[in-house]
Amino acid sequence: MPAFDFPLDRLKTYQGTNPRPADFEAYWDTALAELDAHDPQVELTPNGTLNHPLVECFDLWFTGVGGSRIYAKYLRPRQRDGEIPAVLKFHGYSHYSGDWMELVGLASAGFAVAAMDCRGQGGKSEDLGGAKGMTLRGQFVRGLDDPDPTRLLFRAMFLDTALLARIVMGFAEVDAARVGATGASQGGGLTVACAALEPRIKLAAPVYPFLADYRRVWDMDLAQGAYEELRYFLRKFDPRHERAEAIFTKLGYIDIQHLAPRVEAKVLMFTGMMDQICPPSSQFAVYNKLGGEKEIVLYPDYEHEGLPDLDDRVFGFMQGL
Repeated sequence: MPAFDFPLDRLKTYQGTNPRPADFEAYWDTALAELDAHDPQVELTPNGTLNHPLVECFDLWFTGVGGSRIYAKYLRPRQRDGEIPAVLKFHGYSHYSGDWMELVGLASAGFAVAAMDCRGQGGKSEDLGGAKGMTLRGQFVRGLDDPDPTRLLFRAMFLDTALLARIVMGFAEVDAARVGATGASQGGGLTVACAALEPRIKLAAPVYPFLADYRRVWDMDLAQGAYEELRYFLRKFDPRHERAEAIFTKLGYIDIQHLAPRVEAKVLMFTGMMDQICPPSSQFAVYNKLGGEKEIVLYPDYEHEGLPDLDDRVFGFMQGL
């Protein structure tokens, strides 16, 4: 097959390039302790947009760390016999949770479904900000120039995913032992983060995950598209790369390859081998660190795009809940 990244045999053993901060585990243990003490102030109200005969639709609001109000669509089947499984869905960078009808299939098949709007992106969720430094381009560089690494915006966003999982697991109709997560690109990265920070997630289906191995992406000269803000940040704020090692190390706090060892869920991952947005090596850096049951489905000729049979395979996978 054509290739622009490492050959497949090397991809299968690649362990990533981006530095891992020395206090990485303490950083996330402290973040989870903050979440444990946090009051999410949950509001769940019926949404009348879609009058569906089989599915009930709700607006779900909760308060994330830092005070931002986070929105998610929540659906459940009208007819339920005991506790039901649930699927969490996470969207791509800059987008939103999608139309209600995009979520009805799972809900009408007997699943509760929660689809979150990421803070400050294309949906309804707030981003109250608060970090020092630039805010012009993108979000994963937000907080890089703040002396406090807990100001990284994606720290809060990763915690939003775990908080959503906790909230949904606490609903009376949901079986907390049968919850899965899925999403593509940024949604794939958030799927990994969610499963890492909420170990009760049973199944995870990340699709060509974003937010991984930033240094590798830079070294491949692929800091464009989704990763363009990295190029912008370095050109504007470290033009001679005098701080490059410190910058990439700080990004390591929100690099999902370093969170991957925490994942206990069974994982089904999807990768396009010609993906020049989230290159295969950055994805394999994540996959290779997953310690549990896992499978990766490769599409040799596909890029960062729609993948044939993807939705069918994810649905079949979630039927294992």
